[in-house]
Amino acid sequence: MRIAVASDHAGWSLKEEIKKILAGHDVSDFGTGDSTACDLPDFVHPAALAVGKAEVDRGIFVDGVGYGSALIANKVHGVYAAVCQDPFCATLARSHSDTDVLCLGAKIIGSALALETVRAWLTTDFLADNPKYVARVGKIREIAEMHIRRDL
Repeated sequence: MRIAVASDHAGWSLKEEIKKILAGHDVSDFGTGDSTACDLPDFVHPAALAVGKAEVDRGIFVDGVGYGSALIANKVHGVYAAVCQDPFCATLARSHSDTDVLCLGAKIIGSALALETVRAWLTTDFLADNPKYVARVGKIREIAEMHIRRDL
């Protein structure tokens, strides 16, 4: 699987831990490269564009609480990001909503829980054989088509 990772200074250390468990995947790191204060959009936006353009299959973005990454990512056409703070939420974000970006808050959860959350999200498939979830995701995609510009 091709995975984009990105973070700001608050999420950098956890992003580096996450990259270690992504062995066997094709990982593209969009930055940041250290814990020096920086602006989250400078790194998450290009990573989200890579997801939206299907240059990668999924994205994992880490900042202080996760919401900044999700706000940025969900502005990009073709990106469906969710903030997850435990494996249960990550499993539902994939199985029920077919998310392609996982956003984590490094100040919210510890690394052990974050790593388990990543594993759960990566190994869970969308319930594509369940008409209820297919219809729900279809409605979400219709909303995106009405409001999010395609020109990346």
